[in-house]
Amino acid sequence: MAEALAVEVKSILNKMLKSKKGISPILTTLLIIVIAVAAAIVTWAWVMTFTRTQTQQASAILAEENVRFYNATTVRDGLQVTIINIGSADTRIDRIYLGTSSANLIDVTANASDLGTGKALFAHGALTITISWPNLVGSVWQTTTTYYFKVAPESGASFEFSKRSPAA
Repeated sequence: MAEALAVEVKSILNKMLKSKKGISPILTTLLIIVIAVAAAIVTWAWVMTFTRTQTQQASAILAEENVRFYNATTVRDGLQVTIINIGSADTRIDRIYLGTSSANLIDVTANASDLGTGKALFAHGALTITISWPNLVGSVWQTTTTYYFKVAPESGASFEFSKRSPAA
């Protein structure tokens, strides 16, 4: 019985494999249309997700508003950096770096700034960060020296700029 069934299955498979018939042109056309529509839906979903992600990341845009070198308690020991958010989304400033060259920036967040664990910077708002001296960059800010800054938000691109200190 089992042997007869195996012979019958083998016979049917041989007939199917030797058959020269294919799928009809109508079925072929429908299959191509279904594949094209599915590909279009997948592409549309990916583009929408990608665009939404990129727009959200780019919507917090940082810029420098003011850098103030001043004498706080002694000579040349105060520095205030005011950053503005010209974008349309809120962000949080987590780190600030300072240095005398763009290649040698030092994180002064913990030991010399009032950022603490970070501060909110709202859309179209401003945030002033105070950096105290002495710090890891030096004992006081030096006159006529170009200082380089890097402000790092919790998400998105960092903002880098430089400012020259006054003569006196």
